[in-house]
Amino acid sequence: MKYNQLGKTGVLVSELCLGTMTFGGKGYWKAIGELPQVSVNEIVKASVEAGINFIDTANGYSEGLSEIMLGKAIRDLGLPRQQLVIATKVRLRMGPHANQVGLSRLHIADSVNDSLERMGLSHIDLLYIHGVDPITPLEETMRGLEDVVRSGKVRYLGISNHPAWMMMKANSFSEHMGWDKFVATQNYYSIASRDIEREIAPMAISEGISIMPWSPLAGGFLSGKFTRTNEIAGESRRDTFNFPPVDKEKAYDIIDVMIRIGQSHGVTAAQVALAWVIAQPGVTSVIIGAKNLIQLNDNIKSVTLELTKEELEELNKVSDLPSEYPAWMVNRQLQGRFPG
Repeated sequence: MKYNQLGKTGVLVSELCLGTMTFGGKGYWKAIGELPQVSVNEIVKASVEAGINFIDTANGYSEGLSEIMLGKAIRDLGLPRQQLVIATKVRLRMGPHANQVGLSRLHIADSVNDSLERMGLSHIDLLYIHGVDPITPLEETMRGLEDVVRSGKVRYLGISNHPAWMMMKANSFSEHMGWDKFVATQNYYSIASRDIEREIAPMAISEGISIMPWSPLAGGFLSGKFTRTNEIAGESRRDTFNFPPVDKEKAYDIIDVMIRIGQSHGVTAAQVALAWVIAQPGVTSVIIGAKNLIQLNDNIKSVTLELTKEELEELNKVSDLPSEYPAWMVNRQLQGRFPG
């Protein structure tokens, strides 16, 4: 397991991050996973033993149950707190009342206190804002985040599911005020969905912000179980929960190539998909989730797979984004920019 720098901080996180969306399975989240505590403990234990020091959860996952189960696993296993980098999130609705949602100073403060109580921790290492809140000014959100950092309850800040311009606006405001800025961005990124390469990834690389891909297997669609002749994999959340969105025809072309490359290395298509994401510029830690130890161990093996230059080029070609404005104009105008 390799360890990479978290943004421009001195913190090192494992190149794989354990995601906890499968923990609990309460309410809306039941379709994603229903792991009981004993299985959660097994998965956390196996992850840490494999060298993963980075665990990602959210207050909204299973309506808070995921955080509760993660905290219990840490205590049950006797894991040293300083061994782990724990990330959670704020934004999703956490109750029926008007202010139990969003990115106001009020909700950020309440959510951080609630998350710490659920997990039984004294601080959160990395707090993400989990999505756009259109009615709260970014300035208020950044002040609310600064409050929880200065209180000692949060160490670092991250952002998730935001457009690049919002990230830059927020960080520019915080820099102007002398406040903490976002050091990481968590986004949907897989070989079948490379949208962040248009604006978000170039911005993050330029600014030294860590890219943390979520759903690198596109909700299991890139596991190798799904093909044009096998659209129902069985025991996959994709069978009944079609998220995140995927252009299936294009994805099938990608899967065909991944299966072939995987066979040449004696590995699964899922490992090829993860290895591709790990190899992309700006990627710091790839978030993996699992319903069982077999899935987890297969995903972890992806860190040992080294794709050749030719294989990466083939995968890039079959999954390439169609050119959109202004990218095609930028590329056109680059012609002749340099002499010779």
